[in-house]
Order: sequence, then structure tokens, then C-alpha cells
Amino acid sequence: MERFIITAALPYANGPIHIGHIAGAYLPADIFVRYQKLKQNDVIFVCGSDEHGAAITLRAKKEQKTPREIIDLYHEKNEKSFKALNINFNIYHRTSSKLHHETAQSFFKNLHSKNVFVKKKSKQFFDISANQFLADRYIKGTCPKCGFKEAYGDQCESCGTTLSPLELIDPKSTISGNSPELKETSHWYLPLNKNESWLNEWIVNGYFQGNKVHDPKTWKNNVLGQCKSWIDGGLQSRAMTRDLDWGVPVPLDGEKGKVLYVWLDAPIGYISATKEWAKKEKVDWEKYWKNPETKLINFIGKDNIVFHCIIFPILLKEHGNFILPKNVPANEFLNLEGRKISTSRNHAIWIDDYLNNFANKTDELRFVLCSISPENKDSDFTWKDFQARNNNELVAIFGNFVNRVIVLINKYWDGSVPARGEIHEEDENLINKIIQYPKKIGKSIEKYKFREALFEVINLARLGNKYLADNEPWKQIKINPKRAETILNISIQMVFSLSVLSKPFLPKTSKKLCKILNSDFSNWDCSSEINNIKEDHKIGPPEHLFEIIDNEKINDEISKLN
Repeated sequence: MERFIITAALPYANGPIHIGHIAGAYLPADIFVRYQKLKQNDVIFVCGSDEHGAAITLRAKKEQKTPREIIDLYHEKNEKSFKALNINFNIYHRTSSKLHHETAQSFFKNLHSKNVFVKKKSKQFFDISANQFLADRYIKGTCPKCGFKEAYGDQCESCGTTLSPLELIDPKSTISGNSPELKETSHWYLPLNKNESWLNEWIVNGYFQGNKVHDPKTWKNNVLGQCKSWIDGGLQSRAMTRDLDWGVPVPLDGEKGKVLYVWLDAPIGYISATKEWAKKEKVDWEKYWKNPETKLINFIGKDNIVFHCIIFPILLKEHGNFILPKNVPANEFLNLEGRKISTSRNHAIWIDDYLNNFANKTDELRFVLCSISPENKDSDFTWKDFQARNNNELVAIFGNFVNRVIVLINKYWDGSVPARGEIHEEDENLINKIIQYPKKIGKSIEKYKFREALFEVINLARLGNKYLADNEPWKQIKINPKRAETILNISIQMVFSLSVLSKPFLPKTSKKLCKILNSDFSNWDCSSEINNIKEDHKIGPPEHLFEIIDNEKINDEISKLN
């Protein structure tokens, strides 16, 4: 049995989540977790709200609320959205919790005691009219890389480039709209450059302190490429504290008014979430974070690569005893109808809106988002494609095969599974193919190729439809009843296999299939067997798994984006 700690990037509790978030980190992580649990591995899946940083206070100012009101609102809203989509975290934690504050402060003090941080003075942007230093997200300007005029002080949302406020052209305060001035302040810095050598050895070659800890060939090219580019370009020191009144206070005397940098605080949220879960479950949290046998996998979007592959690993290494990520499978961005998703322009599909408009169609969204997952390059969601994939694949292939099998068994054998008689060559060939699918699909999931894995699930259903069409049991029942019995016996075994293999991707559908089959399963490997449903086993009545989505519904959704 293998042990995993799986993390999905902590979403800011400053607004609702949209399909880009789900496709980027949460759905791939959930698929991976569900598969590993079916393989009967020890898996903990942690996430939670990132409730500190300027993004929270900006939203609070905009809505004329307190930061606490904002985080309470969106934490609850987003947690409900994840649950509705069956994103099955072991715990959905909060970085505003007492335990997280204690954990993050303890982490800081540990590193401070080892002289990891360097305190130095620097000039930072200050808004005179607001009488405060400006955190990165309180500054907007023109991106020096792509010319986008609404780039933030930490990142350009157009090209994805990580920035510092001083790099912006014509910077402006988001509080007052005025040009800020530079004013001296002091902060604790993490000298990233001191870590270039071991980071390169770890990321590029897979070695840490002389031990092989991961295979770089299993890492995505976009992740390796971005990390290498950063290291080769020379890493710069980064401030680990901020002048803010919202966040985890710096736990040192004389540092009042300073909080931990959100990208020091937030990743530690994975650890505090695990501690909170372990406390409730009465297990040892340290075996998930400090045992070298445990595999730490961080699912993120590409805009978070530098934090999870550079900054967080440095923090873990400098603290000591913590394991480093085994893999960081970062996805690219999901666009919407040919344009970048923009929350400020409301060019997005919000999950709570989707759930209101497409009641009970959670698996349908999971299916489409996985089918177009931006695994290696940006991809595009369109409503017409959503409709086509639902109607042509879920309804016409997957649902059609299952329904035909269940209808036939109910019609001709009163719901009792018929006996398997003489096996023909075509049956043998089909059985040999069926037993290969779990291994084939599992291998793709283990390589983080979820699109490929889902394609094979649909291929199995497609194979089932072909088998029925070629053998026509509805005709055989009249001329050769024994042959019809064998065909339907094998077909019902395929339906069982689909109930198992679809679970990581379509958990609701899998559950419905188990109900129809009047049978359940406990592990992944049973799907490679073709005797799971015994002769005379009573199945339930037919029930449509999916339904056609019409043009009117889709056109209505398209009109909302224009």
C-alpha cells in the first residue's frame, strides 16, 4: 500500500469559483485521489480557503465589508460548490483558523532561529492619501512583458508573468488611483539564490541530499521549463513579510503591523489542514509530511508553479524533516468561448450559477472539463462543445450502451441476469479487451493524463455498443436464446466494469450504476474480472443516466456571455 498526501491549490476566499478553477487544479486532483483510493492506497486530500493577503482586503473595500465578512461568505459558498461537484476533500480548511496561525508562526520562528531570513530595508510603494504601504495586489500598471495595462504588482493576469511592483510601467494605487511614492520600510527576506544549486539538482535531476526522490521524466514539460528558466535566470531574494493589517502577524517583538507574506502563509495551510484532519481522526499527521515513503503531490494551475516548486520547497527544506513534492502536475489555463476567463468583466461560468441552471448535471460538467483539460496547453470551453460532448458521448455512447443492456435483461429475463453459455471467438476477443482497460486507464491516471484515461472509459462503452450491434441479441432471443443469454451476460459484466472505471471521473453516475446493478465494488482491480455479476442476480429497472441538452438551453447560456 502506498501513502499519498494530495493538495489542491487553496482558492482565495474573495469571490466564487468558476470552471477555470475546477479544470485547473481541483478536478484533476479529485480524479487522481478517487483512483488511488480505489487502488486501496492511503490517501489524504487537503484543501481550504486562502483567507489572507491583499486580494481579501481589496474585495472587502470594494463591497464595503470587513475582511472577516468576505472570507466567511466565500469560504461557505466555495465549499458548497466543491461538494456539489463531488470534489471530495478529506478536509476543507481555513487559513484564518487558530491552528493555522499557530502553525504558520511556528514555521516562521523555526526558520528565523536558523537565520534563514535576512532583515533588510527597502523602498516600497506607499499611498500618501491612504497612509499605507501598498501590497503587490494594491498596485496596478502596465506589464513590461506584454503591455497589458491592468497587471498587478505580483503577476500579469494576461501573460502569466510573475512580477514585482517596481517592474510595472506607470504604477497606480488601486485604493486611490494615484501614483504611489517610494518609502523606506523593512522586511524579512528569503534569499532564494542560496538555494539554486540543490533546487536544480532536485527539480531537473530528481535528487535531494544524494537520494533519488522523483523521476523528472514524470514531470510536465511546462513545469520543468518554467522552473529551469527561473533558476537559470538567477533567483532573487523575496520578502516574506508585508505591511498589512490583515494576515498572520509576524511572531517577533517589534514587528507590529507586519504579517507573513501570503505565499509563505498559504502553502503551510496544507500542513495545518492535515493537522486539523489528523486531530479529528486521531492519527499522526507527521507520517504524511515527514515520512520519506509518503508521496506529496501538489495540483495547481501554471500561475502557481514558482511558489510550489521554488518557494515552498525551500521553506520545507530549511525547516527540516519535511518531504518535498513528488510531483507538481500544473495545468495550463482554460479559456471561455475563445477568450480568457475574466472575473472583473464577468466573462466566466461561475459554479454556483451552473448548478442553478443545470440542476443534477454535475457529472456532465466534470466529463466535459476533463475531456478538454488544459494539461499541456491552454484549452477552450464552449457551450456548443459542452452540448455536443454530452449528447454525442455521454448520452449516445455511454448511456445508450448501459440502457440497452438493462432494458434487454428486464424485458426478456425479468431482470435476472442470464447464464453465460458457449463462448464464441468474438466473445473471447471482447473479454480479452475488457480485462485490459483497468490497467490502461490506471496507467494514464498515474501519468496525470486524465483526458486520455477518460477517452478510454468512453471507448469501453463504445466497444459495448459495437458488440451489441454486431451480435443483435434482440434477434438471437427468437432463434438462439442460449446465444442471447451469453451476449447479455458478457454485456452486464461490461456495465459493471464501467461502474468502477467511471467512478474517478463520474462519481454520481458510478453510484447510479451500482444502484441499477444492485451491486457494489470495493476496489479498482475487480473491474478486470468478468464474473462480478452472477447468474440469476436481480438487477433494477432501466434508468436513463444522462439526457439530451437542447439548443434553446445552450443558446440561453451563450447569450449571457455577450
